[in-house]
Amino acid sequence: MKLSDWVAQFLADRGIGHVFAVTGGASLHLIDSVARTPGIDYVCPAHEQAGAMAADAYSRVTGKPGCAIATSGPGATNLLTGVICSWFDSVPVLYLTGQVTTFRLKGETGVRQMGFQETDIVEMVQPVTKYAALVKDWRMVRVELERALAVATSGRPGPVLVDLPDDLQRMDIDPDDLIPYSPQESTTQAPPPDPVSVDAIATALTAAARPVAIIGWGVRLAGAEAEALELVERLGLPTLLTWPVGDMIPSDHPCIVGPFGTHGTRHANYTVQNADLVLSIGARLDTREAGTPYSEFAREATKHVVDVDPSELRKLPAFGMDVDTMVHADARVFLTHLGERLDGAGPLQIDAWREQIEDWRQRYPVCPDAFREEVAVNPYVFVDDLSAVCERDEVLVSDTGCALAWTCQGFRFKDGQRLLHAFNTTAMGYGLPGAIGACFASGRKPVTCITGDGSLMMNIQELATVARHGLPIKIFLVDNDGYAMVQQTQEQWLEGRYEATSPESGLGFPDWEATARAFGIEAFSITTNAEIPAGLRRAREASGPIFCRVVIASTQRVIPQVRFGYPLEDGEPFVDRDEFLENMIVKPMPVSLHGAERKAPSA
Repeated sequence: MKLSDWVAQFLADRGIGHVFAVTGGASLHLIDSVARTPGIDYVCPAHEQAGAMAADAYSRVTGKPGCAIATSGPGATNLLTGVICSWFDSVPVLYLTGQVTTFRLKGETGVRQMGFQETDIVEMVQPVTKYAALVKDWRMVRVELERALAVATSGRPGPVLVDLPDDLQRMDIDPDDLIPYSPQESTTQAPPPDPVSVDAIATALTAAARPVAIIGWGVRLAGAEAEALELVERLGLPTLLTWPVGDMIPSDHPCIVGPFGTHGTRHANYTVQNADLVLSIGARLDTREAGTPYSEFAREATKHVVDVDPSELRKLPAFGMDVDTMVHADARVFLTHLGERLDGAGPLQIDAWREQIEDWRQRYPVCPDAFREEVAVNPYVFVDDLSAVCERDEVLVSDTGCALAWTCQGFRFKDGQRLLHAFNTTAMGYGLPGAIGACFASGRKPVTCITGDGSLMMNIQELATVARHGLPIKIFLVDNDGYAMVQQTQEQWLEGRYEATSPESGLGFPDWEATARAFGIEAFSITTNAEIPAGLRRAREASGPIFCRVVIASTQRVIPQVRFGYPLEDGEPFVDRDEFLENMIVKPMPVSLHGAERKAPSA
């Protein structure tokens, strides 16, 4: 049996139905074997970075490891941005790279390269993978692949890479001679939660007057969605969802407050900042969520944090956050233990707190009526209307920047919907290849892609992949003629000098509709608020791919956005755009429930 045939069958046996592959001299045997193996097929992206991102999204949708294949040298290095998308978001993806023949490896010679396109990809990716290995002995192929997938899916998941020399791929082997993997070698799981800590959290929860739960991506990685919802509903616990799981519980659920953080919503930020207890489960509480300095986050609340990664726990006090209870545990295991401890407990008696949260929600809507009265497209109106027409089980993929922030702030999720993005890398260009991966993962069901003009340029070549396969992807291009999110930062720090963020300062953009049509995709534009309903209908009714350019004024901004060094609750509803730009650094709330004296924001 040819070794590459064995590898292809190995992938198919583990439910990997598609690999995203860019061919080359050192990977052609792997790809040929995939083509001839039942139960698995390859998809040809136009760039390896896009293939890595598509595999990442494929994993997020299926819950199984995705797979991307690249050749040696530049093919392998082009994967890297996609690899870090999986690394920082803890997504299990298997990256297979071809390598020069074993007898052409440079080894310890000290030269930079021996074989053509030889590149030490293993050394390059080790800091951003859970495991990476070069196979030098064909008998080790099984153990390396089995070990890689075991490591990728255990503990805190993540990407892995196996580098396969060309001569090994094309060898005739006896599969019985392949060395198997012993699972006890290197896969570790978090310990069960400390009963004392679980008891302390349960006692604190039932005694709190203004509690709030924060549910993060770790809950989904642990498969603990049902357990989290059961806890929230049993206690009637006000709950904040981080961006990666903003789709986990419907937005109209009575316990869901809304997205929080530096690019969150005012009512959600006011909620967490005035809480007297925060229970965070599976959330990293990074600076985009907690604001800066860490000491200002929910400063009158007791904080109880659960994470599968002890390093994420240790970082919080190291950077200045006071944490009362830190629990190193898998989210599902912790929620099960907490649920048992709270057995028989009913809804929390916090009516006044719930009323206050609802008052903030009504006072600070994400999409005020004034936005609908504008003639030009308001992004919050567009996102609100888009959320109204998307189906209950639909997958949406967003790119980064303003497109992502507007979507996370304003989209009203229904049961079963998914929003995908590389949330912790926020790489420009993820949206389109992510939508491709999601479409194949879902059995070619319609997928909605929300991208920006700057982001689309990073992987615009993947329009060819969409067209080639006739994928039913609804591509909404938020065209604000530049890098608006960076411009917003330039307004805060550089007096609005838009260097390298606008066409006037060097960016170049094509005729978008003509470009989409050149790839063979139907295209049209939405230019006013009034055109949004008809435009959405046209896109939704298309049976194949369609490209909708949504023209947004370059002065539209993410509201609110909290400047670095300022606490989350520093926000006022500057609905008028000119007033907002003039008052970019927003003012603190005049009254706080906890009544603490305001500390001056750090410089």
